[in-house]
Amino acid sequence: MVQPAPAAVPIDYPSSDGQPMAENDAQRSAIMYGIGALARHFKSRQDVYVSGDLLIYYQEGNPRLSVAPDVFVVFGVAKRERPNYKLWEEGRAPAFVLEVASPSTWRDDLGRKRSLYARLGVREYWQYDPLGEHLPARLQGERLTPSGYVRQPAATARDGTLTLRSRTLGLELRAAPGREMRFRNPATGCDLLSHDEEAEARGAEAEARRAAETRAAAAETRAAAAEARVIELEAQLRER
Repeated sequence: MVQPAPAAVPIDYPSSDGQPMAENDAQRSAIMYGIGALARHFKSRQDVYVSGDLLIYYQEGNPRLSVAPDVFVVFGVAKRERPNYKLWEEGRAPAFVLEVASPSTWRDDLGRKRSLYARLGVREYWQYDPLGEHLPARLQGERLTPSGYVRQPAATARDGTLTLRSRTLGLELRAAPGREMRFRNPATGCDLLSHDEEAEARGAEAEARRAAETRAAAAETRAAAAEARVIELEAQLRER
């Protein structure tokens, strides 16, 4: 009698590699800003997935082969929470990857990861050095071509601000001396805000609205008082 073949043992693809998100505050701040700002920018797009520090597995059956970009964006997949990202299930590689340099990772960012992202078909690969200690430029980006990655041109302002454009995101990336990198929407000319900046802006807007409402109420009160005074004076004139 032929015995049924044993069921295949499920392969475990861990959701963590045990490594910390960042080595220092500057790196962590840049990663959190990138993920949050881009997620809010694309919040109305249900076919755009923004994440970071998440394991991407790129070979089915081999959980040892993975990479965890600091920030990445995928177009054409569902916006939902994931424990990890399996390329063979999703069918699409990230279109945009940003790595934030740290003392122990910047060489890997420029070497192994750069080659891997090219093989995976990542259209744009960006590197940001928040402390300006490791990369040739604090901010640099490359776009994938048939012959490999090609460095994207940067505009340098008189104050040293670097501005580069991401065709994939439709946004600019700007790094000013002494300031954190920011994404800017060229359609509005405004930077994408961090969570704290957005909350502060909402608070300032609410305060301004309350102040305007208070002024409007005071103006209405004065107008009503003036109108009452006019009525009173008219009544006095009629009595004479």
